[in-house]
Order: sequence, then structure tokens, then C-alpha cells
Amino acid sequence: MGSNMAEAHPVGFQWVMEAKANGAEVIHIDPRFTRTSAVADRHVPLRAGSDIAFLGGVINYILSNELDFREYVTAYTNASFLVDENYRDTEDLDGLFSGYDHETASYDPASWHYESTHHGGRGGAAAKQSAAPDQLGSGGAAVEGGAGEIPGDPTLQHPRCVYQILKRHYARYTPEMVERVCGVPAETFLQVARAWAENSGRERTAALVYSVGWTQHSMGAQFIRAGSIIQLLLGNIGRPGGGVFALRGHASIQGSTDVPTLFNLLPGYLAMPHAGQETLADYLDRVRSQNQKGFWHNADSYMVSLLKEYWGEHATAENDFCFDYLPRISGDHGTYRTVMDMIDGKVFGYFLLGQNPAVGSAHGRLQRLGMANLDWLVVRDLVMIESATFWKDSPEIETGEIAPETCRTEVFFFPAAGHVEKAGTFTQTQRMLQWREKAVDPPGDARSELWFFYHLGRKLREKLAGSTDERDRPLLDLAWDYATEDAEGDEPSGEDVLRRMNGVDLTSGRAVNGYTELKADGSTACGCWIYSGVYADEVNQAARRKPKEEQGPYESEWGWTWPMNRRVLYNRASADPGGRPWSERKKLVWWDPERGEWTGHDIPDFEKTKPPDYRPPDGAVGVEALRGDDPFVMQADGKAWLFAPNGLADGPLPTHYEPHESPVRNALYAQQGNPTRIVYGRKDNPSNPSPPEAHAEVFPFVFTAARLTEHHTAGGMSRQLPYLAELQPALFVEVSPELARLRGLTHMDWAHVITSRTAVDARVFVTDRMTPLRIEDRVVQQVWMPYHWGGAGLVDGDVVNDLLGVVLDPNVFIQESKVATCDVRPGRRPRGPALLEYVADYRRRAGVTAETGTHIDTTRTDGVGHAEPEEKP
Repeated sequence: MGSNMAEAHPVGFQWVMEAKANGAEVIHIDPRFTRTSAVADRHVPLRAGSDIAFLGGVINYILSNELDFREYVTAYTNASFLVDENYRDTEDLDGLFSGYDHETASYDPASWHYESTHHGGRGGAAAKQSAAPDQLGSGGAAVEGGAGEIPGDPTLQHPRCVYQILKRHYARYTPEMVERVCGVPAETFLQVARAWAENSGRERTAALVYSVGWTQHSMGAQFIRAGSIIQLLLGNIGRPGGGVFALRGHASIQGSTDVPTLFNLLPGYLAMPHAGQETLADYLDRVRSQNQKGFWHNADSYMVSLLKEYWGEHATAENDFCFDYLPRISGDHGTYRTVMDMIDGKVFGYFLLGQNPAVGSAHGRLQRLGMANLDWLVVRDLVMIESATFWKDSPEIETGEIAPETCRTEVFFFPAAGHVEKAGTFTQTQRMLQWREKAVDPPGDARSELWFFYHLGRKLREKLAGSTDERDRPLLDLAWDYATEDAEGDEPSGEDVLRRMNGVDLTSGRAVNGYTELKADGSTACGCWIYSGVYADEVNQAARRKPKEEQGPYESEWGWTWPMNRRVLYNRASADPGGRPWSERKKLVWWDPERGEWTGHDIPDFEKTKPPDYRPPDGAVGVEALRGDDPFVMQADGKAWLFAPNGLADGPLPTHYEPHESPVRNALYAQQGNPTRIVYGRKDNPSNPSPPEAHAEVFPFVFTAARLTEHHTAGGMSRQLPYLAELQPALFVEVSPELARLRGLTHMDWAHVITSRTAVDARVFVTDRMTPLRIEDRVVQQVWMPYHWGGAGLVDGDVVNDLLGVVLDPNVFIQESKVATCDVRPGRRPRGPALLEYVADYRRRAGVTAETGTHIDTTRTDGVGHAEPEEKP
């Protein structure tokens, strides 16, 4: 679900085809019949954005028929734990959970906690402003009291235990309700649910694969949570052949979140400090709880080692290891807020590195207008992309919104080295770091990112040398002494950087062998604690390439996987509480009583010598507090969470809400959309109306977009190549034969798609791949477009992302770009200023204002509008 793996991840998809050849059943659930669907055993079309209704139906099917892997669920999840008596579910509050604040559209999670734990003041509006849940990528959410004895009912019968709460929450997600919401016939749904359950248990496991078809929604994090709940109920986490696989967009997207390019994260998913956290102790008190289990209790070791890597000898215990040098988050500093701040004159300079927001980001017009209001813009890319030339050839030149003669932005273009023109690592979907040697030198002035930032830092430090201004100290005190690839060259050594990310014992000067060796006393330095071990024994482990024929089934000597080269996370769960494999067929790691250690085919994700019957002493915290049967070693209570007592902005359980733009009313609750979604109600970011707002019929069709194999994301790398441009030469829109008849569209002729943001031209592709779906008493049509085109390259076309507005998932601030509403009309769109008037007329007909879509709480008629302050009447 949420993935067209054959098309978007064809290299990885070879393993799916091999599994199918060996008897595995492949089910593809997707709004469109794709290249993946063509080779799957079954394709199930559903309405874009309705995934939680489908997944909730599977959860209900499992629980109603008692098909859960009960021994696994009771021992390894929080199913038995009792939740606070003040908790109220969406079933009680018509789509809202307890703790909702209508004024801020945020939750206080106090009532979601277990009977004996509390949230420690975390959550609420401030957490929502900084996408706080996004900072939990490696350590679980804090739970004060998680190391203590949590009241529970191992029989799973207590009405306040998580298991019973789960049953009540999903009781209405019946096959009939799935059909009403998703458009999937009840019998088809039951066939999928039955197959999923039958292929799980002691002897069998099932894998769930998703990609940006799940993440790019206003409920994206909860889509993934729903899939994870199913996998936990069926015992498919931490076991071979199971899991939830996040297919990353391209080669090192995983690496760009591990070593982040995100405003709210430090390397290894350590949180960026917030305003008000004056000391390191203040910071640590918020990122972990004082009385919790697990390795995240050692966050002080990870953080201090990072500070030592940043500032070396200048970072001492006396100055709090230079913690004060780190910037502080004071609100929403995400990419979309930043673009709006550009338009509003609050941001003056911008670096674009391997990104093309003029084409690749939601609401392209907003992106281009923002860049046109900067003092300077630095673009590093392989070719002259649209984000470098917007000032002279963007669509806004034609409409008169940008004039080259008056555009104030000075653009600096730096040619970048391609992936074969530099050495370094990729971190890919399975968390594997693979070292790549440089094949050829980059042409001309093209340079690697490592070269660019090393020398930028060097030059800035030289210019500031001798400064007595305290604000310059963080830059001047940096440990900026990286080795170069050779004595005469100026290219920094990627291996030296990787070794520093691995971590070094400063007392011996040797690389540490893993994160368990990191210390909080300043005696170790480590640039990314989850990568600790990639340079163990002073060897570049990521460069290993032992053939699979010469090693075991988990090929541990091919590359290196974080953490600690474990190929399956939480693999202690592959053995029963007593340490024995659940089955011989699915054995992975197990307890060897004779040797007194965990062993197996993979590196155990558990303390090597902690026996299964270990029970912690009273008062134990952190790693010591983990029982011998607590496999989820990063969680504050050692268990996998079916119910999240903390850490999510939009509720402890996944709940079906309609997308921000939807043609239909929520069939389950009065609450229409995600009650905590981020909306930016502005005149330059309009929303199409959705029920219960009036005039949703002006934009009657569901819009979704995705990629093609022949092009790469925003197209900067592929529209320049003749053989790829020839394979997919033009932008097109896929419509069903019924929609073609309804709108008078002709196959291969021109049409335009329109939203309240703009209209774009495309060739019509009439196809049965887009299935009309019956939702309640109406037929819903869906249209699909690829998004790779722009104004540059051998082939060009309108920018599909211009159709989208900006609305975000509150947990991670990702945009809802996989579903919107639209209209489709035959013929080409108007040009120039006439396009602006054409779009304005659609807005007038739909009653669109800056307030549209901002009344988030629809359980009450006096809901608060969440438009930007300057837009409120």
C-alpha cells in the first residue's frame, strides 16, 4: 500500500518477484492500476486518502475473529496495560480524543497515559509547532514512570486495557464501512484481510511495504501506525519475512534524515534544542524521561559525544560541552513556513542543494514567488534547474507576477558533482550504509557537497578570525580539521568524516566499536550515534563486499546496517519470552543457555548476555530496567505500542479522517479531517472547499500524482537525457472512460486540470487503470498525473505540483501532495493574465477565501478558524 514499487523502486522490486516465484502472494492496494499491479496476484483499487479506513477494517477483522498472535501480543506489546480512567476515545467524542484544544487545534496527551505513568508536560501546541514527534526517529516517546511496574491485565479483558480499547475503537470499521469509505467491495476487502492473517503467525510472516503514497498525507504518520498495529497483532515485527518497509525516494534519502537536513533534528534523531532550554540538563530532561527503560535513557552519552565531535577541545564539562552554541527552535521553521516567510520579507537568503522546489515542492507558484523575494539564492545542482532560472522563465513571467527587470534575487549557481564523481556512502531503505568509490573526476568547476561545505566553513572562519564577538564563537570553535584525500588536494576525505561520525575514544584515539561505548563524560566524540560501529576496528565497514556465497543468510559482511549492523530491528521478538524461536522455520536469534548468550543468524538487538528470565532490581532505569523479555529496547516501557500514550500530535490511535480536500463527508465521525493538521490559511495558499463547507462540487474529482520509472523526481536529472525524454516525452493526465465521456475528453488530445491554485495543461490518457469507485450513493472519479515536468530540458510541460496547496501532517510537517480535489476540462488552459482570472473565477464560484479549509474542528458549529493572523477578518 502507498507504493508503486515496480515503477518507483524497480531494483528492490526484484526481490518481490523472486519471493513471488517462490510462492509468496503479492497484493497491491492502490488507487491506480500500475506496473506493480500488473505483476501482483491481486490489485485492489481504493479511494486516495482512505487507507486508514481500510487498515482499520483489517484490525477489526483480526480482533473480531481473535486471529492475533496472542502469545506475541501479550508478551511484547502494551496490549495488557491499563490506560488512564480519564481517557476518551473518538467513539465517545465523535472523532476527537480527550485532551483536544479547539483554540490551538492540538492535544494535551495527559489522559492518554497508562494508569501509573504521565507525560511530564510534553505535547500540546508548542510541540505541534516544532513537529516534536518527528524527533522520535530512534528513541521512543518519553513516558515518565515507564521503568516501573505498569498496571495491566494479562487476560486482556479489563475494559481499560489497550487491547479492549483497540477493539472498541475499530468496532465500526466493518467490511461494509470499508466499502462505504474506500469504494472496495466488502468481499474483496475480506479476501485481503483473510490472506494477511493466514500468512502470519508462528510459521509464517507477512511484509508490509509503503512509500510516499502513505507519507505525503495530512495523516501520513497515522497511516504507517495503522499498518504497524496490524503487523504487531499478527506477530510480524522483529521476525524474518515480516516488518514494515519504508521505501525511500532515492539513493540516500534515509541518510538525509539519519544525518538530517531537517530544522528540528540533530544527527541520529536527537532533538534540536528548544527556546527556554538553557542548559544541557534542561534539554535532556525533555528528550528522555527520568524513570524509563531502554537505550534512549543514554541520550546524554549520544548528545555529549555529538557536542565533542562538533567543538572538540572547546567542549568541556565546565561550559556544558558548548551546548549553548546550538541554535534553538522557537516555532515552526519548516520548509513551507520558510517559503511563506520569504514572501513576507522575513527570510533574505537561501541555499538549495539537490532540490528543485520550483517544480518538485507542493504549490510551485508559492515557491517561486518566495524565491523571487530574496536578496540572494545559492543553487547547487548538476544542471541549470528551474529553481535557478525562475527569475527569467517561470510561469509567473507570463502572468506578470515576476518581472526579470525588477526581480531582486541574486542567484549564485554552483555546479555539483554527480554520484559517480565523488566517494562516500549512501544510506538506503534498509538502513544500510554502502561505500561508493569515485569513478571519474567531476567536470570543470563541479565539486562535491563535502568540498563545498568544508571550504565554505573554512572561508567563513578565516573571515571571522580575530573576532571578539561572542556570536562568532560557535563557528570559530568548530573542530574543522578534516583530512584531505591526498596531501596536495583540497577534497576532504569522506572516510575521515565517516570515521568521525562513527565515533572516537578520545583517551586512546581509536574508533569506537558501537554506541554502547559512548560516554557522557566527554571522553568520546561521535557525529551520529546510530552510525557508531560503521568504522569499528578502524575498518570502513560500509566498504565491505564479501559475496553472499561466502557468508550466512543475512550477509552481514556486505555493507553495514545501523544500528550495530543488525539487519532486522528488534529481532529479540523473533524468539518467544523464554528465548526459543517461535518456530524452526522462522528462527532468527535465540538464547543459547550453554554459552549464556544470544546468538543466531543476525546480530541480536539485545544485550548479548542478558538471559530471558532476567528481572530488574527495584529502582532500575534505562538499560538495566529492561526485562529479559522486553524486545523493544528503545521504547520507554520496553514494549511495542498498539496504543501510543505519548509522542503523536494527532491521537493515540489511527483514525479515519478525510483528506484536507475531499469530495465526501466523513462517514464515521462528525470530525471531517485530521483535527491537528497544519493549515496555512492565506490568500496565496487557498484550499478547495470540502464538506461540511459549501460548494465542494466545484472541484468534484479526486486528484493524485506519482512518478514514472523513466523520469527522476522533479526531472532535473532525466529531462536532460534524450533516451529518457523520448520514452516519456510529455505530461499527461490519466482519466477513466466514464470521466472522459462526462467531460468530453478525447484520448491523446489536450485537457487541463484546475484547482483553486492554478490550472495545468496535459495530454489526455483515457484508461481503465483509473477505476471509478462507488462511495456511499455516488460514483467518485479519480485522476492521476506524473509530476516530472517543468520548463527546462529536452522535453517540457506544466508543473503538476502547482495544483497543490500547502497543508501538513502535524507530526512530521510533510505535505499532503498525494490527494486533493480538482476539476478537468477539455482543451488547453488560458495563458498569461487570463490564467489568473480563470482561476479567480473558479475561486469565486467555490466561495474560496483565506478562511476556507481552516475551520479544523467540525464537531461544533462555532469552530475556530485557523487562518494566518493577518488574513483573519
